[in-house]
Amino acid sequence: MKPIIAIVGRPNVGKSTLFNRLARRRKAIVEDVPGVTRDRNYAEASWDDRPFILIDTGGFEPTAKERLPQQIRDQAEVAIQEADLILFLMDGKEGLNPTDIEVATFLRKITKPVFYVVNKIDGERQEENVLDFYRLGVSNLHSISAEHGRGVGDLMEEVLQALAPAFPQEEKTEEGIRVAIVGRPNVGKSSLLNKLIGRQRAVVDAAPGTTRDAIDTPFTKDGREYIFIDTAGIRRQSKITKRLEKYSVIKTLRSLERCDVALILLDGYEGLTDQDARIAEFAEESGRAIILLVNKWDLVEKDSSTLEQYKERIRREVKTLDYVPILFISALTGQRVAKIFPAIQDVVAEHRKRISTADLNRWLRETVESYPPPLYQNRPLKIYYISQVAVGPPTFILFTNEPKGVSEAYERYLQRRIRERYGFDGTPLRLLFRQRK
Repeated sequence: MKPIIAIVGRPNVGKSTLFNRLARRRKAIVEDVPGVTRDRNYAEASWDDRPFILIDTGGFEPTAKERLPQQIRDQAEVAIQEADLILFLMDGKEGLNPTDIEVATFLRKITKPVFYVVNKIDGERQEENVLDFYRLGVSNLHSISAEHGRGVGDLMEEVLQALAPAFPQEEKTEEGIRVAIVGRPNVGKSSLLNKLIGRQRAVVDAAPGTTRDAIDTPFTKDGREYIFIDTAGIRRQSKITKRLEKYSVIKTLRSLERCDVALILLDGYEGLTDQDARIAEFAEESGRAIILLVNKWDLVEKDSSTLEQYKERIRREVKTLDYVPILFISALTGQRVAKIFPAIQDVVAEHRKRISTADLNRWLRETVESYPPPLYQNRPLKIYYISQVAVGPPTFILFTNEPKGVSEAYERYLQRRIRERYGFDGTPLRLLFRQRK
């Protein structure tokens, strides 16, 4: 299990910038205006080969009364309660702020590691700005520049040391196909689990959040072993009120990083929501095989073209998941639920599929000749060789003269051509570009 690290702090102290640096991608929107990050942003990340889940929260203001700051506060509170370690970020240019003091007072009440981090310390001249923050009564302050990377390595070294005792390196054991049923509250996850295993395993209620914690259910069907991870409540047993419940997706993240296949359940009556798309995006980033299940299909008024129109709408709204199979089901009536097990077997086979190096390089020659990569800095970009180095998800290394010259558009082209030749339905692909020595 991977630890969860949450970045909290008042607006515009650089949380999203630190998030992007640790996640090694420009995933969070970064603007020099307070309050740009409205929702929690999360990603799988690693430092020195130690993986963790990273959460970027909106600006955390404990005394906020207005509706939007209150919602951001709620989300940050969920992250704080669910995370294993907190990075409390402050602004070294502005100095200690009354809101920083309020946040620090709140954080003293929690019984988990908190790192007090002073950001925007870009060089030795700014180090004296850190002295003001010792008024918080904290003995150990960490000065960094999230924008330039200064001090981030030292900070993360101590963070990983603090997490190491509770999260030792684990060896993955084969114990059947691990399937996570994920989605928003009240889309029918518990009903689906009960229908799949043919008995009442999870409590079903019309109220959102009836299931209070993730449940692992071993199950054998047709000689194959499965472990279902039901995350129906997506909230803790206690402490998180109904006011906070709609924000909490952290248990979903926990379940996704433990599973082989993610069954992402959508409400067919309500359609695809932003939270559905974010959950699907995280499943893809986590490298899990994915099946989209449109539930409550029995309640949808339809004609002969409704199903295809619904599929097209999902593909249009989440374009990056055009390779994911979509099933239309009713967990209540059992309609098409029997098709889920064959679909799981199909995507697991694709997730674990390996292509020979000779075959891949024949494909590469044809693909590059058909559409050569564009020039990079007025020089030809050459891709010499490809090899599959891992499965689950399928991962390929491509050797080139200029790894930085491979554009996102050309990488998408290569992925599309791989899928055209080899399939890989329901599984994300990883392409890694390396310099040929």
